[in-house]
Amino acid sequence: MLSREDFVFTIGYDGPAAVVDNQAKRKYGKLSTRELAARGLFRAAYSSAVYSKDPKELLFVAKAYERLQEHSPAGAGAAEADPSEDVPGADLSAADITALDRLFGVFPVEVSRAIFL
Repeated sequence: MLSREDFVFTIGYDGPAAVVDNQAKRKYGKLSTRELAARGLFRAAYSSAVYSKDPKELLFVAKAYERLQEHSPAGAGAAEADPSEDVPGADLSAADITALDRLFGVFPVEVSRAIFL
């Protein structure tokens, strides 16, 4: 099983091993899901939410990404998500989660080791 930081910064797989962006891991590995989203690191934030298995974190990332799409032309700039903001709204449906998995390319995969780049 990969650590949270290894999973969050996995950029691909080489057979049974996860390929991890070690530079990003060192720089951002200790940030929470909300802090990652607030910095505009949505793939990492989504990976963190998937790893935590917390529906509130998944919803927070989805809402933060949605705000980014509504308020910035062609994805320019970072999200205006406040890490302390409470997340209102309904739960995400299975279809929503599947769409987010595909959007960010994040899927829980069981691997036992990591390769660091």
